Amino acid sequence: MSATGAVLPPRHRPVEPGDRPADRRRGSTLLRHLAVALVVGLLLVAVSYTVEPFRNFQLATVAAYLCATAGLTVLTGLNGQLSLGHGALMAVGAYTVALCQNAFADRGMTGGWLLPLSLGAAIVSTVAVGAVVGVAAARLRGPYLAGVTLAVAVVVPALAVTFDGVLNGEQGLSVPVEPPPASLGPYFPYERWQLWLTGAATLLALLLLANLIRSRYGRTFRAVRDDEVAARLAGIHVARTQVLAFVVSAATAGLGGALLAVLAQSVSPGAFSLTLSLFLLMAVVIGGLGRLAGALWGAVLLVALPDLTHSATELLTLSPAVAQRLEGNLPLAIFGLTLIVVMIAAPGGVQGLLSRLGRALLDRWSARRS
Repeated sequence: MSATGAVLPPRHRPVEPGDRPADRRRGSTLLRHLAVALVVGLLLVAVSYTVEPFRNFQLATVAAYLCATAGLTVLTGLNGQLSLGHGALMAVGAYTVALCQNAFADRGMTGGWLLPLSLGAAIVSTVAVGAVVGVAAARLRGPYLAGVTLAVAVVVPALAVTFDGVLNGEQGLSVPVEPPPASLGPYFPYERWQLWLTGAATLLALLLLANLIRSRYGRTFRAVRDDEVAARLAGIHVARTQVLAFVVSAATAGLGGALLAVLAQSVSPGAFSLTLSLFLLMAVVIGGLGRLAGALWGAVLLVALPDLTHSATELLTLSPAVAQRLEGNLPLAIFGLTLIVVMIAAPGGVQGLLSRLGRALLDRWSARRS
């Protein structure tokens, strides 16, 4: 209706925010992601009742690693920045949650709200470290960027040994965690509660990442990855975009490290060595860069590979010293061989191969119907 009280024709009415096609697409994308997260959450709850406790713990570990691999996928696959220091960012989150939980325990504080508060503190501290590293990384390219992140991967675990009065050196810190809520029953399996906790945190992180990828920021990340000069000419602040991508990736890595510390109920510098950073990078490449589903395959590989190598060494009749040395180096060798095979046979990673197979089957089915 106009100021004079006349009703305007439809083409002259002002467009409401919800009437714009972009708003409708954002709303439908958010609802679709919420529906997928809800379905996956229900499936996790159902699976947790059907598998043994150790499998629940393994699934919880996959969820924790998925936070880190998903963030690294956004940084490397979506924004084009190479990071060799995400294991160190996970260490920042793990030590933060350990310090917070110990501080609460020393003060006799209890309650279900303490652990989410510690996880939030872990994310904030990792974001701060990621912002500092991201500012430096935004000024560097190629091997110089890899060198800076490699230095972070070496320095951060070493700080735990340097400040042994606070971080307890090589022995690390314990992470006190309260048992499952009493409302779940006195005999509720602790591993099932761990899966519920890590699954909920990971699904929330993936929901935010999925919507970020589909938003204007995701398109900006891709533009900077594809051509920085063209992105700058289009009015995109390249350095600010790269720092934002690093901060988002650091936040999810910190959450993943904090969840791993909660699962293990301890944290030590040996758990976040340079090898972990290399494993994370190889995992996202094998799974499929730029795809959150590829990050899932990489997280599964990170958890399944140690079990496979342990089973392989048990089948061989070796001395204990040789078996221990082989079990320590075999995962990295298998990861390297798998990476070479994937790069030759499926450059898009496991998820890219599955996508091509799915499209081929769909095309064949459509051809048969026609």
